[in-house]
Amino acid sequence: MKDVSLKKLIANFEEIAAAVFISATTLIVIVNVILRYFFQSPVSWSEEVATGCFVWGVFLGAAACYKRKLHVSVDFLIKYVPDGGKKLFRVVIDLIMLLINAYIIYMAVKYVKVSYRKPTAVLGISSVTISASILVSFILMTVYSAIFLIKDAAGKTVGTEVEA
Repeated sequence: MKDVSLKKLIANFEEIAAAVFISATTLIVIVNVILRYFFQSPVSWSEEVATGCFVWGVFLGAAACYKRKLHVSVDFLIKYVPDGGKKLFRVVIDLIMLLINAYIIYMAVKYVKVSYRKPTAVLGISSVTISASILVSFILMTVYSAIFLIKDAAGKTVGTEVEA
């Protein structure tokens, strides 16, 4: 069995959390289907919890993909940039992504403030338990954007992911 270190757990936090949330979604849905069709006794809160887990899983998964540069990108333009200008081009793209992600944080804060007062339909808990996933994931993506920017500006871009 492999040795699991705290450093590895922290470095892969988004992937682990996303996997837990997606697994919980699947398990809740399967259990509720069984309860509904075989015992005629569905759990009323299962859809709400499964949806919340799914949303958290998707947004944390998106942050994990961003960290590892796995999102679809178009490298059409970079092929036509001379070798000497590729570093500047990457830095400009990193800066643009940093600004976009920071702006989405601003918008997510506004959204979370509004959703804080809105209760969920079945459980009656604050909707912020679900909407905070947007804020958390874009904070992570903004941090990774800053890391990419610093590494590209220093010419230290080696791999395709943030190293822990």
